[in-house]
Amino acid sequence: MTDVLMIAGSTPKATVVAAAVDKFRQLGARVHLVGNFKAADIDADLGWATVRKVPAGGPASKHMQRKTDAMRFPERLWFHLERDRTAQAAVRSADLVVALDHRAVYSAWRISQFRRQPEVCFGLAAGLRALEKRLETGAAQPEHVPGPLTVATDGLRRRVRTLPAALLRNATGPLALRSRVGARAWRAAVSAPGVPDALRMTATEQVIEGMWLAGRQSGALVTARAAAEKLVDPAIKAQLLDNVASRVIRNGRTPANLTEAVTAYLDLADRRHAAGDLTAAADAWLHATKLAFHRVVHIDQVKSPLAADPAEFIAPFRKSTAASAVVRPKGRLTPAAAPPRDRPLRLLVATTSNANFLHLIRSYYEANPDVELRFLDMAEHPGMKRLNGAAQRHIEHRLGGEPLFAHGVEQQLRPYLDWADTVFVDWCVAPAALFTVVDPGDTRIVVRLHSYEAFTRWPHMMDFSRVDDVVFVADHIRDLSVASIPGLAGEHAPRTHVIDNGMDLANFRRTKDPATRFNLGLVGIGQVAKDPLWALKVLKQLRERDERYRLFLIGGDMGRPSNAAKAYARKLEKALRPLVASGAVVRVGATDDVPGALEDVGVILSTSVREGCHVGLMEGAASGAVPVVRDWPFFAGRENGAGTLYPAEWIVGTPEAAVERVLSLTESDESWRNAGKLATEHALTTWDWPVVRLDFDRLLFDR
Repeated sequence: MTDVLMIAGSTPKATVVAAAVDKFRQLGARVHLVGNFKAADIDADLGWATVRKVPAGGPASKHMQRKTDAMRFPERLWFHLERDRTAQAAVRSADLVVALDHRAVYSAWRISQFRRQPEVCFGLAAGLRALEKRLETGAAQPEHVPGPLTVATDGLRRRVRTLPAALLRNATGPLALRSRVGARAWRAAVSAPGVPDALRMTATEQVIEGMWLAGRQSGALVTARAAAEKLVDPAIKAQLLDNVASRVIRNGRTPANLTEAVTAYLDLADRRHAAGDLTAAADAWLHATKLAFHRVVHIDQVKSPLAADPAEFIAPFRKSTAASAVVRPKGRLTPAAAPPRDRPLRLLVATTSNANFLHLIRSYYEANPDVELRFLDMAEHPGMKRLNGAAQRHIEHRLGGEPLFAHGVEQQLRPYLDWADTVFVDWCVAPAALFTVVDPGDTRIVVRLHSYEAFTRWPHMMDFSRVDDVVFVADHIRDLSVASIPGLAGEHAPRTHVIDNGMDLANFRRTKDPATRFNLGLVGIGQVAKDPLWALKVLKQLRERDERYRLFLIGGDMGRPSNAAKAYARKLEKALRPLVASGAVVRVGATDDVPGALEDVGVILSTSVREGCHVGLMEGAASGAVPVVRDWPFFAGRENGAGTLYPAEWIVGTPEAAVERVLSLTESDESWRNAGKLATEHALTTWDWPVVRLDFDRLLFDR
């Protein structure tokens, strides 16, 4: 009779196990179950030869607890199995070992290291096949014939045996992997030829975990790459590379293998798409974009690979057949109609939750007799809100499936499309993408892209052939978007326009006290992109020359949505603490009266690494503060950037240059006031709403 040992790392599904045990017993096998599971969920009437949950008995000693607390779960499971008499008796009698889940693979592997007799398999199906083969070939021979998993792991075992005994005791723990010998040996082991993907994946994950704990983060990445090259299953390969990349992202950094992980998921999406598995293809595409456009990579740090080289960053998406299918232009059956001449223009203004930049547009066109305006906040409509959040279904539809998704969008949006002559969608995110799911008829679709959206996945899941016009807030944002978003180039691309954000700047014009000349101001410090630490460098150098200079920080504290943002915020708080205590920095905080707060500011700073159009800087200039603008690093050296959005003399490249500009323009009350007056005039004649609204009129009425 054959003894089959099942090892469970978690509670197995009852119906699946019951059917399998019945088949094993029909083939004449005794079945033993050991591992970590809920004993109450295991049916005792299945005819088990052994059922043993470990650890068994009462609470462990403090020494035992300390020892196991430092282990990962697979190691801890084997630790308890090795010390349990009942479990070891089942191990010794086993002719066939079946690991039921990934958590149990390590224990099965350890059994294969010191016992040549049992054949080792992963999964019930593999176990049944092995048992049937064993019965066919008459495996009751005295000399054991190794099964496929045993043979495949011989290379691993040979490499493991070359490790020093002290390292072997710790297997893949940090003690072993802190050693260069141990790290190299395990790296060679997990990249050995002939190892099954499931085992290679499990072993590699354990090695990566140990390397990470041992402080060998770069070694973990090298190990993942080496193992990934040997993996056959593209899904396992993508998951392995994702595990390393996601760990680095969680730690607040951009992973060195980001492109490899994204490409692996896109390759998987291409395979699934070609095979007609649209659900799996959509899932892989979403994993790729989650990594590629993670906020840590672009938003919560002072550098972005997309901004550094848009063409190189987006290249994997341009090469992917699935990604190309997502944005394949479907066009519209009817061209957008010209604005009506015999009645008011029906204008639908749509967004979701964020109407911050729509107040002047709404109030102006609501009062305009030539316009009939309706406002749609899609977050307030449960049906639309659900569709906006259904990214998986959305991508499946883009790939050629999920017809019910398009039907749902049609039901929600068609009444608005039938009513409107023009739809103006603010923010190029989920609502904008949703409006391109269905044919808009002869309704004109206009989408405004600010800045943030260019670093997200949403423009990469839109059919821009159904968008007539895209409005950008600055030339440098248009340049970046056209270079990185496939739908914005080519014969089906929409028209593009650059129109400044509408702002009511006249209210900011104030008379300033002479002492204000020495007060620097920074409006909006809630994001890493504002880089207030750069402002502190300027302040420090100014105070070394004249201690009358102070910095006013206007706006709420920095948000901390990720470890990258938290790390920056901690560094900022540490730097601010002594400056606030000495009075060199004044934290104004969040306020509804920004014009009033700017009365105390004589020099307005823009220290950001990226901006669309820095509203706080424009408001400060309108107030009569002297503008000092850092040449935003994301766009510095490009055809367009801060130096083309603002007068060239406002722009500085370094903190030292900023200091010299501040000192020269605040040298006297007269020079300061004259510079402030010029700034006010430029702001009011360039960005004030009476000027900008003419551009919106031309956009909406001139065709």
